[in-house]
Amino acid sequence: MSYWLIIRLWTYLADLNEQAQERLSLFVEQMKAAESVTEELKASDQMAWLGAMNSIRNRAEEIVLKEIVYR
Repeated sequence: MSYWLIIRLWTYLADLNEQAQERLSLFVEQMKAAESVTEELKASDQMAWLGAMNSIRNRAEEIVLKEIVYR
């Protein structure tokens, strides 16, 4: 494989990763707001907050993988 092809592939993958991370952060924030997962919940019931955040993160990752990675 040529050096330039490797650099081009690396650049493409780095851009794709950046897009996926930005989209993931956006989805997580939107879901937190929609489901009222707040810092107050975290302070009052850490286990409920943790469960909600794990669920949100998993669902957001599924969406990002389908939209960006597996397209």
